[in-house]
Amino acid sequence: MSNNLKEKALEIVNRLELAYPDAACSLEYEKPYELLISVRLSAQCTDARVNIVTKKLFERFKSLEDFAAADISEVEDYIRPCGLFRTKAKSIVELANVLISEYNGQLPETLDELVKLPGIGRKTANLIMGDVYHQPVVVTDTHCIRITNRLGLVSVDDPYKVEKALRDILPPDRSNDFCHRLVHFGREVCSARSPKCQNCPLSDLCDTHIGNTNC
Repeated sequence: MSNNLKEKALEIVNRLELAYPDAACSLEYEKPYELLISVRLSAQCTDARVNIVTKKLFERFKSLEDFAAADISEVEDYIRPCGLFRTKAKSIVELANVLISEYNGQLPETLDELVKLPGIGRKTANLIMGDVYHQPVVVTDTHCIRITNRLGLVSVDDPYKVEKALRDILPPDRSNDFCHRLVHFGREVCSARSPKCQNCPLSDLCDTHIGNTNC
């Protein structure tokens, strides 16, 4: 691994910390299992919409036991605006039942156990490991994959390969917050279709900007 790439990654981490000092997940929740459900709902849906939906959802179903006993069709009605509502509702009820029956109502504490849960993939599991259990993780959502490729920190699109590559160059104790900051940065500056390169605090470090005179 090139020391230059690690130095570049560290400088990007430092600058994003200055630009976004409050690194936090944009999903709103109070209980760990609520974060798990919220992330499940966020697939192909904005965090802003998920927060609107979960406000009413968590008022109706106040405990994991409520979700486990829920009629799937009623859960569907609450989460319909999030899209894929039938699949998501089924997995949420199944998830609640598995957490109660196999984990005593608690979230598993390892990534390997988390990805065994219904509807939970590696990205969600990493987010739980970072935000709930405060472990060093890399959450490879669409913002992370797009931006780190543009910056030249990675050169692959596969989420697991991006995660592995970033683990090699990011300071472990700052990687989780870095991924949260990428979400804010991706929404405000480095958007998918119209990046605001002229306002970017990373433009001099960005391979895409340096190589594109029209950026």
